[in-house]
Amino acid sequence: MTDNFKGRLADVIRRPLITEKATRGIELNQYSFEVDHRAAKPDIKAAIEEMFDVKVIGISTMNPPRKSRRVGRFAGKRTQVKKAVVRLAEGNSIQLFPES
Repeated sequence: MTDNFKGRLADVIRRPLITEKATRGIELNQYSFEVDHRAAKPDIKAAIEEMFDVKVIGISTMNPPRKSRRVGRFAGKRTQVKKAVVRLAEGNSIQLFPES
C-alpha cells in the first residue's frame, strides 16, 4: 500500500459506476468504481476489502486522458477520472442497489 492513503482508505473510492456495461459485469462478479486518480491497485484492493468486507481477486484500472470543456469563451479541463474494475471471489457480492 502506498503512503498517499495511509489511514484514510475511504478517500480512495469516489463512487460506483452504474452504466450498461458495468451492470453486465455484475453478473460476472465484476464491479466498476470511479477512484482517485493517484490510487494504486493495492490501495484500491485494500479499500474495497475494508469497506464492503469482500475478497478481491483481481483489479483492472483505466486512466483515460482528461476531456476538454468549453463554456462560452472559457476553456478548461474536466476532473481527472480513473476507473477500476474489481473482480470478487466466488460467493462474494456488493449490494449496490439496497432493497427498501
